[in-house]
Amino acid sequence: MALTRLSDVLWRERTLLDLLLFKLEEEQMILTSGRSRWLGHATREVESVLDEIRSAEIGRSAEADAVAAMLGLQPGASLAQLAEHAPAPWDELLRAHRDAFASLTTEIAQLADGNRELLAMSHRATQETLLSLQEVHTYDGSGQAASAAPTAQLVDRSL
Repeated sequence: MALTRLSDVLWRERTLLDLLLFKLEEEQMILTSGRSRWLGHATREVESVLDEIRSAEIGRSAEADAVAAMLGLQPGASLAQLAEHAPAPWDELLRAHRDAFASLTTEIAQLADGNRELLAMSHRATQETLLSLQEVHTYDGSGQAASAAPTAQLVDRSL
């Protein structure tokens, strides 16, 4: 029964990791499109899935400790250790979960790194644009350069 509960929790966590991967891809599409209107929503959705994953990890830890005790292992045993000591067919199922977690984690890390890079590039471009606004030259109605008298400008630097 403990192995069944652990497997159920692992499936739930894998589903959440798949959802996180999807949300990160959505975020990347928004970043690459240059349309930042929905970026805040996408980021909140990523954070929401991360919160769900944290909750699932607590459940997984409890179930894994129960299985570890059942198999005569110390609490905190890794999924590989549990698979090594679990009876068939649970050993193969736990190994499959472990392999899937490793694969998903690699994909998520690569996508998150790419999104961070895109955000950094966007931030640099915004900063360069803001700096260029400090040297704006205007012209009067006759086409002559207007006086360079300082004028007030409101710039939203939160971009």
